[in-house]
Amino acid sequence: MSARHPIIAVTGASGAGTTSVMRTFQQIFRREGLNAVMVEGDSFHRYDRAEMRERMAKAQAEGDHSFSHFGPQANLFEELEGLFRTYGETGGGRIRRYLHDEAEAAPYGQPPGTFTPWTEIEPGSDLLFYEGLHGAVVTEDVDVAQHVDLLIGVVPVINLEWIQKLHRDKAERGYSAEAITETILRRMPDYVTYICPQFSRTHVNFQRVPMVDTSNPFIARSIPTADESMLIIRFADPRGIDFPYLLAMLHDSFMSRPNTIVCPGGKMDLAMQLIFTPMIWRLMERRRKALAGSPQIPEFA
Repeated sequence: MSARHPIIAVTGASGAGTTSVMRTFQQIFRREGLNAVMVEGDSFHRYDRAEMRERMAKAQAEGDHSFSHFGPQANLFEELEGLFRTYGETGGGRIRRYLHDEAEAAPYGQPPGTFTPWTEIEPGSDLLFYEGLHGAVVTEDVDVAQHVDLLIGVVPVINLEWIQKLHRDKAERGYSAEAITETILRRMPDYVTYICPQFSRTHVNFQRVPMVDTSNPFIARSIPTADESMLIIRFADPRGIDFPYLLAMLHDSFMSRPNTIVCPGGKMDLAMQLIFTPMIWRLMERRRKALAGSPQIPEFA
């Protein structure tokens, strides 16, 4: 963790909704006038789209039916930890982009499914913001989570996560339901090993729970809306959280445990604004004091 160069990471599986959370943070950064380095987790995949298809085919031919984007073989965990370490120490580091579609790829003159060249982070940023699969990953060889000042998990209940992935991948990527289902099954060992444990390391988790029947996610005709859901917000350490204020501001919310708020799903953006704006203020005040050589304000638990 770094007082001078803080890092915020939002972590969640494919289809969890981390991109929507990133947009909320971008609103906060704009409002607060903060210069944030934005890092997408997909940019730390090891293989581009064509290479990944080849690697998966090779793995299946060799009897490995669990090779996936969730595990270390398909990702640059060491480079991701190196970025976080370097940024925390110096405010610098190397980043790139993964170009998902034609719109993203066109300005670079590259085909979609490829990476841009690595570039150095320009000096003068206030913080680094990561959104992706592995913001809190820990293995025998790497510990990405230790470098992050504010860790947020986005974790819909599993059936909702699958529904969101099925609809997104069919609509945006043209995949068949059968292909998406095969991907979900193939990723399950890595999901259990590398994705789930991250949510025990996060400072705050947001879990959306649908209030409609999602018993069979593979036949759901639509994604449950925010208004058809409840949102569970869990704080790893409730000390310093103004629960009476949050309950007053989030209409129809209540506390299910001493560290957990439950509120209507449509209030997710408002909840994040209310919760994370003061936390970002605290990070920036800690940064200001560190740059000035003053005693540091303790980080989050």
